[in-house]
Amino acid sequence: MGLRQKINEALKAAMRERDRARLSTLRLINAALKDRDIELRGKGEDAALSDADILAILGKMVKQRQESARAYEEGGRLEMAEQERAEIRVIEEFLPRKLGEEETRAAIEAAIADTGAGSIRDMGKVMGALKGKYAGQMDFGQVGPMVKEILG
Repeated sequence: MGLRQKINEALKAAMRERDRARLSTLRLINAALKDRDIELRGKGEDAALSDADILAILGKMVKQRQESARAYEEGGRLEMAEQERAEIRVIEEFLPRKLGEEETRAAIEAAIADTGAGSIRDMGKVMGALKGKYAGQMDFGQVGPMVKEILG
């Protein structure tokens, strides 16, 4: 079962269970996927979104909600921050498990070996390889400095 199908099944289940908060978040996910489909069609590409594309979209949605939750907390709107966190929990159900620090470091070293990277100039190649293989499993904001440290 593909990721998109899992999302649609979860949407149907949320409708049956009348879980409004979950249903709302799942509809937001579907809307983001449909927006991306439309964008691809506009470019003349007729391919369906791959699971990697969907994981990238979901990762972006999580990051947006984390930033929003932080902003709401700073503004004293704790109920809104909690709503954002609830959406994050629903979205993360469809993301693969996050890699631990040891696993991340091992993945970076493997990507460096695979790409033949020898200096900081090759960082783009390494990051591209990591994003292709570990989309949704790593926080690339934290991975970048680790790659620099290892290559530097």
